[in-house]
Amino acid sequence: MTTPLEELLPGTRRALLHRIAVAQSEGRAPSLVAAVVRDGRAVWHGARTCVDGHAPDENVQYRIGSITKTFTAVLVLRLRDEGALDLEDPLEKHLPGSGAGEATIAQLLAHTAGLAAESPGPWWERTPGSLRPDLSDVLGDRPALHPPGRRFHYSNPGYSVLGALVEELRGAPWEEVLRREVLEPLSLDRTSARPVAPQAGGWAVHPWADVMLPEPAEDFGRMASAGQLWSTSGDLARFAAFLVRGDDRVLSAETLKEMRMPAAPAELTDLVDGGTYGLGMRIENLGGRVLVGHSGSVPGFLAGLTISVADDVAAVVLANCTSGPMVTQVAADLVRIVAEAEPRIPEPWRPLRDVDRAVLELAGQWYWGTSPFALRVTADGDLSLGPLSGGGRRSRFRANGDGTWTGLEGYFAGETLRAVRRPDGNVDHLDLGSFVFTRQPYDERAEVPGGVDAQGWRGIG
Repeated sequence: MTTPLEELLPGTRRALLHRIAVAQSEGRAPSLVAAVVRDGRAVWHGARTCVDGHAPDENVQYRIGSITKTFTAVLVLRLRDEGALDLEDPLEKHLPGSGAGEATIAQLLAHTAGLAAESPGPWWERTPGSLRPDLSDVLGDRPALHPPGRRFHYSNPGYSVLGALVEELRGAPWEEVLRREVLEPLSLDRTSARPVAPQAGGWAVHPWADVMLPEPAEDFGRMASAGQLWSTSGDLARFAAFLVRGDDRVLSAETLKEMRMPAAPAELTDLVDGGTYGLGMRIENLGGRVLVGHSGSVPGFLAGLTISVADDVAAVVLANCTSGPMVTQVAADLVRIVAEAEPRIPEPWRPLRDVDRAVLELAGQWYWGTSPFALRVTADGDLSLGPLSGGGRRSRFRANGDGTWTGLEGYFAGETLRAVRRPDGNVDHLDLGSFVFTRQPYDERAEVPGGVDAQGWRGIG
């Protein structure tokens, strides 16, 4: 008897249940609910609770805190894709008098605008949003702590400003725009700005005693776009699938890939931790696996959404306590368990339907000076150039339609690759941003800058 590929094996399901059971028990969480996504659909849900016979399911709402920021970033990228703004636009172009200085929209998305981490005044997550009715109340008298673009400095007010930008350009409240443009198209029916039953209550668990205290659930007002949302493990599982595959009704897969790319300079601590930030998404290298997503934390709740794009596996973990289980680590562990126990089955190899002979002629071994490189024609019609062995500069290249290619990643991103031909039509060399690649090391027949010694290669004698 075999298990359908869309289902997890019994051993995998037990390992997942064991991981969240340990997290709930050792983290002393009143409840914890989790979901795993593979191949674009939820394949596992699990829950643990301190109340016998009353475990939450995938439809129970928890507050998701800063995962809200990823939703807000999606709204901003929609505006960019429609041509309503450019990410390099200063915020003042679209929201004059905001008080955010010369920060660009991209910097706000990537937390590099230099704004303060928190709003001034009383702790905004435990006080009514009515205390901060305007952006000036959110930003305060000294909104900027660092020069824009110089460093990553996580900023909740920065995402409040982005919410205001969405409202200005859409002419409607952030909550309404989010529901119309993201939640409804993706069928995230259990995600909302305010709790809709059934929902979990938020608790503070005493650090030195097994007792609890209810936490207030404030409406964040102007800060809503930074952390207001309530959602479920079921809805966030669907959202995780969208963040990988895209949905042309909301955002394309290409734009989501852009969101998952590093956009912030790394601090020294970030280098040690192996993490950085994209456009509304956290990126980290954990155990050799690149993970993207976001965490969330507000009084009474913890949330984590983690995706391994390479493995096509994602995990969501929600808990209703102010501190306790490390939900982002738990989510990463759930991804690892599935990815290692049931590795992704690759698509069958298939040859290209057609290939330009002039392109095929370029495939094979090339030399940059004395360093051997391989150029391959990939299944999607791009070119791939990289060293034959060891580390070194490598990139994929996409055709421009005029016989040249543009680098897509790494050192050669944006650089132009072209084949330089001799009068007889044969390829003399490849020119890549002035770097010359020849068929033989310092090929005497090719136009190598600086020329090739007429005596050729020689020994010591």
